[in-house]
Amino acid sequence: QVQLAESGGGTVQAGASLRLSCAASGGTFSGYIMAWFRQAPGKEREFVAVVSQVDTFTRYSDSVKGRFTISRDNAKNTVYLQMNNLKPEDTALYYCAAKTGLRTVDHMAYRYWGQGTQVTVSS
Repeated sequence: QVQLAESGGGTVQAGASLRLSCAASGGTFSGYIMAWFRQAPGKEREFVAVVSQVDTFTRYSDSVKGRFTISRDNAKNTVYLQMNNLKPEDTALYYCAAKTGLRTVDHMAYRYWGQGTQVTVSS
């Protein structure tokens, strides 16, 4: 069983950058598909990005494609989300999640979740 802990959130102005980190412990990190999701107040949890076990495959939501980059360092048991050119609509609680098996954008398929880190973007 893997435990996940996000960090790196904060309050920034539109156009700024942030890098989120998610440190994993208690499992074989390289065996998990890792993803980032976000949830804004009053909205459903939304897929942001996913990376395969060995960082050879990534996929992004249309809303972040070209601005966000997901990556992982299996030696450090950490997955990252580099967020550039942030917009007010990116404001949300960002979660990292892990699963085994096939990659998917469906949050219901992910078994392990962190507590989330807040990202607030002001205009």
